[in-house]
Amino acid sequence: MAERPVADIRNIALVGHGGCGKTTLTERLLLATGTITRMGRVEEGNTVSDWTDLEKEHAHSLQSSIVHFDHHDKTVNLIDTPGMLDFLGQAIASFPAVETVAIVVDAIRGIETGTRRLFQVAADRRLPRMIIINKMDDQQVELEEVVERIRETFGSVCLPLNLPTPDRDGVVNVLTSEHGDTLFSSVEDAHTRILDQVVEVDEELMSEYLDKGAEGMDKARVHDAFRKALREGHLVPIVFVSAKTGVGIEDLLHEFTDLLPSPLQGNPRTFIRTNDDGESSEFLPEADPSKPLIAHVFKVSSDPFVGKLGVFRVHQGVLRAKDEVYVGDARKPIRIGHIFKLQGKDHVEAHEVHPGDIAAVAKIDEVAFNAVLHAEHGEGSIRLKPLPLPKPLFGLAVELVNRADETKFSGAVAKIVAEDPCFVMERVAATHQTVLKGLGELHLRISLEKLKKLYHIEVNTSTPKVAYQETIMGKADGHHRHKKQSGGSGEFGEVYLRVAPLPLDHPEGFEFENVVVGGNIPRQFMPAIEKGVRQVLTEGAIAGYPMRCVRVEVYDGKYHAVDSKEVAFVKAGKRAFIDAVQKARPVLLEPYVNLEVTAPSQYMGDINADISTKRGRVMDTEMSGSDIVIVKAQVPLSELQNYSNQLKSMTGGAGAFSMDFSHEEQAPPNVQAEVVAAFKPREED
Repeated sequence: MAERPVADIRNIALVGHGGCGKTTLTERLLLATGTITRMGRVEEGNTVSDWTDLEKEHAHSLQSSIVHFDHHDKTVNLIDTPGMLDFLGQAIASFPAVETVAIVVDAIRGIETGTRRLFQVAADRRLPRMIIINKMDDQQVELEEVVERIRETFGSVCLPLNLPTPDRDGVVNVLTSEHGDTLFSSVEDAHTRILDQVVEVDEELMSEYLDKGAEGMDKARVHDAFRKALREGHLVPIVFVSAKTGVGIEDLLHEFTDLLPSPLQGNPRTFIRTNDDGESSEFLPEADPSKPLIAHVFKVSSDPFVGKLGVFRVHQGVLRAKDEVYVGDARKPIRIGHIFKLQGKDHVEAHEVHPGDIAAVAKIDEVAFNAVLHAEHGEGSIRLKPLPLPKPLFGLAVELVNRADETKFSGAVAKIVAEDPCFVMERVAATHQTVLKGLGELHLRISLEKLKKLYHIEVNTSTPKVAYQETIMGKADGHHRHKKQSGGSGEFGEVYLRVAPLPLDHPEGFEFENVVVGGNIPRQFMPAIEKGVRQVLTEGAIAGYPMRCVRVEVYDGKYHAVDSKEVAFVKAGKRAFIDAVQKARPVLLEPYVNLEVTAPSQYMGDINADISTKRGRVMDTEMSGSDIVIVKAQVPLSELQNYSNQLKSMTGGAGAFSMDFSHEEQAPPNVQAEVVAAFKPREED
């Protein structure tokens, strides 16, 4: 494939709430540019973007898909991203690969939760944005009200770049036209508002505009100022289309190729370089083919024909087939084999990739999500400035249906984790459970379907246990004599010890001291006693959870010259410690999280009341925009096990939340009694 000059490339991410029409819009753009000859339909499962079996089955995008097309001697790399909140991480992961984020709004449903979150993340990353109002031809929709709602929510920088005609069968571009019949407003007014906004970023152009008017301005300078306004977030253009019928598509293509920034004109992504001394510094790559290579992997997928694919954007330099490059902080280079340009599931081989372009490499294990490929060994570690990916909070404990699958389970899950930046597997020592975590019930359900259909592994699921911890509130003494005589050599060990609480923020969480005098317990048995104590710290003394923040002093005991062995003092130390803990007012510590809920303000009362029923404390509330409230609270983790579904039900799917670990507090007596009663210790304990 012939490489385009950097100035002739446009990289755009199509984002928006699920069901707003991104995949249909992608099909329409491919058809309009002659890239495909027949437009597919999501319902029929024959679109270029949604090509996996799971996507066809669910009739929704479940991963980002890359397509490209040519128009007016420009190449557009378009990333069709999933819109459902459970797959938000996939959309955000594509942001480092593009210059512009195009936010698609369903004219019928208006601004939805996913729309708000993606708009804000793009703004925080200093990415130029445009808003595409889809389904403009629906006669029941008041398009002027949709525009006003967008301006209320996202600010007055959002201005129409085109306006629908009275019959909604076309659009009038107000930047290039000053006259025309429109459904609402007027071309003249909209033209003036756009120019007024654009010239504010260029003082000379503003003076020229004030002196000579719009007719006297240089169109090239207006276009430069337009792109500068986009880069600075001083303008967010609004355009109208109907992906289903094709209305507004030609104008949208014109805006993509002639108005949106190229890799030379966008805001470069920030990378961080760490040298061998551990010193870090930020730098911005240059879209210059003569500079050393810097490429970022923003997506990983498993292709049934070519294996693992690492999809990357070249930010600087050139990547060629057979090149040797370094990955992150690796000291040994890897050799690049085949390079592909992507068109949905289809791959077209390319020999080299220039700055600003997007491509993929196959079958290289080191090329993981978020990896940086670079050319110079002396560059040290290079990574992208961290992405604000949503944290996986919804968990399911899993157990294999067939134990024979144990050997391949970890490998299969690792492949799914590699493809999805918001899917993790944890082995929770405190609860002895394997827990899969994602962004919601649907996210985990899809992941489990992959596990079953692609890797033929079935699991049973349950709600994860809360990772409580045990500690003590008082001081106490404990004693145990272990004596075992069964003919021949016996076992004997006797231990007296005392326990005391340590502060919850103690750095080690445990102290052990030998204060025995007179040689009642020889020093060589002290490690065995500590081993027995540490077994209890791991296994728990009252409810089977790890124990911490305890000080132990061994102050007396007895031994036998023949029968005393290490194993005897391990057992004696363990049971003496349990004896002391039972007398020292043992308690359970439960984890609290910082909960942040974002929802339309009409639901604030319901959210606050629900938090109170969960033993939570509302710490703060604040407004975001005209009708969005953010509620911040601290809540016990045990009360939030099904919060994702509860919040969806409470807010009609319009609420979203995040949570991070905050601290631990003593569990109330009723909670502790319930957890302790459910504990079934092993027979020997």
